[in-house]
Amino acid sequence: MPSAARRGRAAGPGPGGVLELLLDGEPRTRAEIAALTGLSRSTVSARVDALLRAGVLAPAGSAASSGGRPPARVAFNAVARVVVGVDLGATHGTVAVCDLAGGMLAAATVDLDIADGPDPVLDLVLDTARGLLDGVGRPVADVAAVGLGLPGPVEHATGRPVNPPIMPGWDRVDVPALVAARLATDVPVLVDNDVNVLALGEHATSWPDADDLVYVKVATGIGAGIVAGGVLQRGARGSAGDLGHVVVPWHPGSPRPATEVRDLEDVASGPAIAARLREAGLEARTGADVAALARAGERTALELVRDAGREIGAVVAGVVNLLGPSVVVIGGSVSRAGEELLAGVREVVYRRSLPLATEHLQIVAARSDANAGALGAAIMAARHALAPETIESWIDPEADRAAGTESEGAP
Repeated sequence: MPSAARRGRAAGPGPGGVLELLLDGEPRTRAEIAALTGLSRSTVSARVDALLRAGVLAPAGSAASSGGRPPARVAFNAVARVVVGVDLGATHGTVAVCDLAGGMLAAATVDLDIADGPDPVLDLVLDTARGLLDGVGRPVADVAAVGLGLPGPVEHATGRPVNPPIMPGWDRVDVPALVAARLATDVPVLVDNDVNVLALGEHATSWPDADDLVYVKVATGIGAGIVAGGVLQRGARGSAGDLGHVVVPWHPGSPRPATEVRDLEDVASGPAIAARLREAGLEARTGADVAALARAGERTALELVRDAGREIGAVVAGVVNLLGPSVVVIGGSVSRAGEELLAGVREVVYRRSLPLATEHLQIVAARSDANAGALGAAIMAARHALAPETIESWIDPEADRAAGTESEGAP
């Protein structure tokens, strides 16, 4: 994270810039804020007063006095508003209500069928969200933004799913408009694919100091969420991280013929492993079935999961060489099979990647719980709500004009 001084100089003179400086939760006096931003004390005072009126700053006691009245400190008030995060899967949805710092206030998971289409699915999860809001004593009017993760490709700029393979009836649907209409509010609604929100949740809760992280989800499909330079990378249209459609390079130890050309999803996803288990006379249909058999010690399942890990590792090795992350997180239903999947990934990545790229590389299982996707969606929503340009819309324009735009210090 940049230093407070760097954030202050880069934040700009508006109220949103002053708030950005205080998002680390450290209380500061007006004089300290003026020193960090280069703004005059009168301008800082006006900006702080506007943020106090908006509720996103709160008094935080007094600093030590150097003589006379001790200066008052202010700090970020994370409970001024709330955000809603929703993580939709093929058969279930998790909904979370969080404060503006990503602290979870309430969460619930409901059964659903994503193939039922957007209307019944969104009705169900938003009814759940209202129930959670009621339970924590917050009205819908307190919701600063909504984040939503979908199990398919999403054009993030518009929030529209694009040809999602397991989501009939969702293609090109204006999901943000549907959500806002059902909440009867013009609250911002941000939509992304499920792997990206999982990456946000895992990064925030387990690896906040890792600026470069790749989250690989191995389930019905295979995808990756990429955090580079501390920022989630979506690519030009939101399609970054589609590992499932990368052709798997052959590697020693692969059970496939060297001449066979197949996508990663075709050889290492939950359904692909389950199909091979059925060929061996074992009943398995999903990634969860595969994981259960492996955890029970079924030898064929363990061998096939290890093979799948090697195939994933052959693709992830290219990602490691290209992006140089410090952490690769393996999540999704198949990852619950245990160490066999991770061992297969590590075996190939460490052998096929550059020594410099793997010297301090950690390849680990996802640490976050079943609420991680909803938490990541909530974090996405909170970051949007706290962006300087959004905060400006919360400020009383008359009070803001009275504050002036005077600044001083270094440009």
